[in-house]
Amino acid sequence: MGHSAGKLRRFVMKCGGSTLADLPDSFYEQLREVQQSGTMPIIVHGGGPAISETLSKLGIETEFVNGLRKTSEEVLDVVEMVLAGSMNKQIVRRLNRLGASSIGLSGTDGGLIVAQPVSNAAEIGFVGDVVGVQAEIINGIIEMGYMPVVAPIGIDAAGQRYNINADTAAGAVADHLGVQQLLVITDVPGIMRVVDGEKQVLPVVTTEEIEAMITSGEIYGGMIPKVRAAMKCMEGGVAEVIIAHGTEPNVIRKLAVGEAIGTRIVRESVSIV
Repeated sequence: MGHSAGKLRRFVMKCGGSTLADLPDSFYEQLREVQQSGTMPIIVHGGGPAISETLSKLGIETEFVNGLRKTSEEVLDVVEMVLAGSMNKQIVRRLNRLGASSIGLSGTDGGLIVAQPVSNAAEIGFVGDVVGVQAEIINGIIEMGYMPVVAPIGIDAAGQRYNINADTAAGAVADHLGVQQLLVITDVPGIMRVVDGEKQVLPVVTTEEIEAMITSGEIYGGMIPKVRAAMKCMEGGVAEVIIAHGTEPNVIRKLAVGEAIGTRIVRESVSIV
């Protein structure tokens, strides 16, 4: 390969499992293309709807507490089966079929994602916060020329598994890898605002402006969790999060060459003294 992982341009892409399954081959072909041109995508995926579907098929009751799935050991078995199993391998198979080289792994592999229980674990069960990421595992895979596809399951020193929110995991992976840019692929073209009676995508927005737009009701409904999830990715050291629609033409190609796509979320603009 000749590339050291340090010199290779990289970005982390977070995508819901259902979104990834629905995206056309052209999206995966773009991932292959940017990989071949020397920019390495690192994919972190979710899989909420597929988990819910499998749980109901198996007759396992599940509930949500403040948007997070209450996770018992029994639910955790299904979460791992779907995320690290079918969902992860489906993405890898599809990438490989279209000529990209990818390796799928979960946070359990090599202790990739080190987790601890969330503060309200008593009411929510085995849901985890990320306390560490073994970045050398991902760098090693990249150095071998493979695109990493990561399922957000965490593990602690005692070997206990945790269900990790995919946005939390993506932010932590980007942070620990020192990647500045995180792309959130979702089913909206970006953060919208009504300008002169027309809905327009905001090209750049600060986290402060987003909070103000939620308060004013300009960002409402299902868009609130999407932007909050994107901002959650910025809790570590990630400089900017881009939220874009997977079917936007050339979305990955444009990102790789630095063209504007979707909405770029940046931290508060700091005045330089």
